[in-house]
Amino acid sequence: MKQAIIPALLSCALATQAPAAPAVNKDYIRSLAAPGKTVLVVEYYDGTGKVADRKGYATANGFKAISATEFRVDESTTLHLYGVQPCNGDLVNRAEDYSGTCEEFGTQQLQTMLQSPKVLFCRAFISEQTAPVQDVTCYGYYNYPGAMDTVDNLEEQLLSLGAVRLTKKADGSFERPDLTEAQEIGQKGSYGMWADPRVKAQ
Repeated sequence: MKQAIIPALLSCALATQAPAAPAVNKDYIRSLAAPGKTVLVVEYYDGTGKVADRKGYATANGFKAISATEFRVDESTTLHLYGVQPCNGDLVNRAEDYSGTCEEFGTQQLQTMLQSPKVLFCRAFISEQTAPVQDVTCYGYYNYPGAMDTVDNLEEQLLSLGAVRLTKKADGSFERPDLTEAQEIGQKGSYGMWADPRVKAQ
């Protein structure tokens, strides 16, 4: 029962840019950076939109993608990017010189995003706090002096690269309608999975 309720609640909050949570403060995310480390902060929100708890992690080795939508935090915690999934089966994208499974492609793209952020900032409901696999939405702060200084939503970036696609509810609507535009970028550009006609037919 909990497994059905939690995704439904998370979907409602995330789909409306989380009225249960304030807009992301990019300056705050930037302020969490620590020299020589990747910092991960997970904020857990209660039903009123207030931060009920926070957990922080820092590593010099970064975090490892274990699937196209999940990365391991420690031995007992995995974060799952809610509302997205890889395509099914295999895909070929000649422009990106890739031939292999959808899962492998998505995992490679997520791992690339996990290699160089200064900060990973994730949000979840308080009910997720003790779960071994936690449904989250995450942002990465990337800073390359003189070239890039940005805070980006991981799911949005993965969708626009064609590494993942939006998951659908039983009624056919998207679990994360707030990310529809990002998926359309990937589709229109034939990026990642969208270069393969077999995926378009799924």
